Amino acid sequence: MTLRVLVVDDSAFARKVLRKVLSEAEGLEVVGTARDGLDALERVAELKPDVITLDLVMPALDGPGFLRALSGMPDAPRVVVVSSADADSDLAVAALQAGAVDLVHKPTALATDRLYELGAELVEKVRIAGRAVPRYAQELAAVGARAARPLSPAASPKLLAVGTSTGGPQALTRLLAALPRDFPAPVVLALHIPAGYTEAVAKRLDSQSALEVVEATDGLELRPGRVVLARAGLHLRVQRHGALDLARLDRQPLGTPHHPSVDVLFQSAAEGWGRDAVALVLTGMGEDGLQGARAVRAAGGVVLTEAESSCVVYGMPRAVAEAGLSHGSAPLDELVPLLGRYIP
Repeated sequence: MTLRVLVVDDSAFARKVLRKVLSEAEGLEVVGTARDGLDALERVAELKPDVITLDLVMPALDGPGFLRALSGMPDAPRVVVVSSADADSDLAVAALQAGAVDLVHKPTALATDRLYELGAELVEKVRIAGRAVPRYAQELAAVGARAARPLSPAASPKLLAVGTSTGGPQALTRLLAALPRDFPAPVVLALHIPAGYTEAVAKRLDSQSALEVVEATDGLELRPGRVVLARAGLHLRVQRHGALDLARLDRQPLGTPHHPSVDVLFQSAAEGWGRDAVALVLTGMGEDGLQGARAVRAAGGVVLTEAESSCVVYGMPRAVAEAGLSHGSAPLDELVPLLGRYIP
């Protein structure tokens, strides 16, 4: 099946580059371009694209405003954000939380031939988006209970390790917003996202959760009430040193396709926590997390998966479930009660 693509960008040069890159890829047809969000809304109604590549900073209706408009449309197309991390990382994360399927980082914000460098990644992610289930949502408001955060939850011997990819920012937003501020176990997260965006992800999740959410730093203490997000471009491992539990950042192994790797995080949780490790696999393309889930099961720990019904892409959870490694599965809105059975 040929995917119909609409390119939305306020730069005429960027529209030219993206049209050329996508038109030359097998199975993709660029059916039109738009210069801003208002223009794009008209093109969506007229051309009915399957996938949209979306710039965020545009005159008239910007990217986040355009996504809010899509949230009310039946059979809305899927969106891949094309963003410059330095310029609009916060907007990009907001777009992913609102339902954009994936993110491609522009190598430059300037109108130069370097834009062609994003070609292969853009084509791949547009194809992935074509198979995804869009789940648009209005942005969550900031949590009002921030003043109550000094609460020290009763410590649990458990550790919750979460892995996700495509659709992950939105899934993590919903999961962390539902976790109570007295959740008794430390939480560590591995998300596939380009380097330069995880600080913005952590800050936005922190504003929308009763728990403290921070980007990982080497040697950071893991404790109940704190959620640690792996830094894009580096692996996150967890280690135990007597009564002290730490996050460690690592560039090895270099052969893994993803940095951070869910497998690396889960394997370190299995080594350090054994039967007290709880691994949760959320929406995502591919099989990262499968080998880590095997390690958690072999160590006597628990593996849980997001149900297909709420996944943007049912890939990573499917791989774990079909391997017979999952102790239980639930849609996003029912995961907290499921976690409560294993982390009381």
